[in-house]
Amino acid sequence: MTTASHPAEHHHMMGLTLHNTAMGVGVVFLLVGVLGFIPGITTNYGAMTFAGHDSGAMLLGVFQVSILHNIVHLLFGVAGLAMARNDRMARLFLLGGGAVYIVLWIYGLVINQETGANFVPFNTADNWLHLILGVAMIGLGAWLGRDAMDETTAARRKM
Repeated sequence: MTTASHPAEHHHMMGLTLHNTAMGVGVVFLLVGVLGFIPGITTNYGAMTFAGHDSGAMLLGVFQVSILHNIVHLLFGVAGLAMARNDRMARLFLLGGGAVYIVLWIYGLVINQETGANFVPFNTADNWLHLILGVAMIGLGAWLGRDAMDETTAARRKM
């Protein structure tokens, strides 16, 4: 007779834990924030403004950035690292951060990108990246968070 192993065992073998995933996402955001301040990696670096749709700087020549945009990435990265310390907070970072990115995607769809409403700023490439990030973060938080919830429930039953 064979028994099916719990999906969490497979996630852990692959290194996919809430802790590792939130930490990895946080590191990526830190890296993106730093890269946004490096001329060459950020094209038109001299045209970077603090904020606003008129910033001409483009991370990797594709994603519109500003000083504010880079700072937001850095802060989001720090939040990811700080919240990766325990499963509950890591799950909250992934789900909440993903929700923020879905809201940013919707915001980007409804605003005129050539107006002051585009204060961060972001362009069409940024906007679609926000959708991908939002869906991925929510998906990972829900998928890996389910394992943490199962483990918490099992621990409570043992008491």
